[in-house]
Amino acid sequence: MLDTQEQIHFDAPAVLRKWPSLNGERISKSLGAQPYLVVDGTLDDCIRQFMAKPESARPLYEIHTTPQSTLVSATMSPEQILEIARLRDFL
Repeated sequence: MLDTQEQIHFDAPAVLRKWPSLNGERISKSLGAQPYLVVDGTLDDCIRQFMAKPESARPLYEIHTTPQSTLVSATMSPEQILEIARLRDFL
């Protein structure tokens, strides 16, 4: 359950990164792959850009930002990003 006292700062600095892929699957970090920069802006900018991506490509993306309580971690997975996007209008 969401704590009503908990807030997310959507104006916090963040970057959207994309992992290189092969046949729609992430190339493993063990093979030397590193995610590359797509957007350097605010958390809100990155979430909006992520949501604009095709659903099939979203597993290749992650957002890096300053952790904010339990809702926003330093590296946000596609699942976390989707949850924050759903909650954005209510926070």
